[in-house]
Amino acid sequence: MVKPLAFKGDKKSRKRKALHPESTEGGDPKALTMQNITTTEADEDDSWVTADVPTDITGPIIFVLPSAIPTCIACDANGKVFASEIENIVEGDLATAEPHDVRQVWIASRVAGTDEVSFKGHHGRYLSCDKIGVLSAAREAISPEESFLCIPPPETPGTFSIQTVREKFFTIRDEDKVPEIRGDAESISFTTTFRIRMQARFKPRLKANKESKSREKITRKELEEAVGRRLEDDEVRRLKKARVQGDYHEAILDVRVKGKHDKYS
Repeated sequence: MVKPLAFKGDKKSRKRKALHPESTEGGDPKALTMQNITTTEADEDDSWVTADVPTDITGPIIFVLPSAIPTCIACDANGKVFASEIENIVEGDLATAEPHDVRQVWIASRVAGTDEVSFKGHHGRYLSCDKIGVLSAAREAISPEESFLCIPPPETPGTFSIQTVREKFFTIRDEDKVPEIRGDAESISFTTTFRIRMQARFKPRLKANKESKSREKITRKELEEAVGRRLEDDEVRRLKKARVQGDYHEAILDVRVKGKHDKYS
């Protein structure tokens, strides 16, 4: 289950309302599934990072467009898709972009049994591309038109071209201003290369590192309680290493057996 969103600059709290008043314009507030944004754990990593490979793309994301004015793909409560200016960005660097409006955020999920990804908007409906390349977010279920491939162009690391079911690509027009977004490009080019920013806690490599560090956090007292006796320094180091490597229970048994042998030797 996707955890609640947190935006840059927010204070940690149990409950807070939507960050941007425009999020409720023209729609039913109850339909905005991320309207009430909460933080349930004080130590959650709410920073945003860049997706590097297709398998990174999961959880809350934003599509950063290759436009002169920093923009991203957004949708309103009626499902209209448009380019929204990005306010949270450092010195124009697209690699630092973060959302400030819930309408800019999409929830990426793998389509079962495929390499494709679906993108759900803040109102609970899916991003879609029709046969003439018009993007919308009005459908409540996933069909081929709501399933996309994220292809990393070899010439531009850290970006993706989003391919539709008709093998066309998302693209922008009028990139020198707030652009129009379509899904009818025939081939990959500069205007089809989008950067995908995501919450760090959903990135597989970062998530694995966090889990590994959490496994290291065990005290000497807890280890001694598990073994049933006082431990030597080298035994503590061995058990902590085993906890990280995944053979903790086997190591505990070995240390217990060694302790019994020492007792009766």
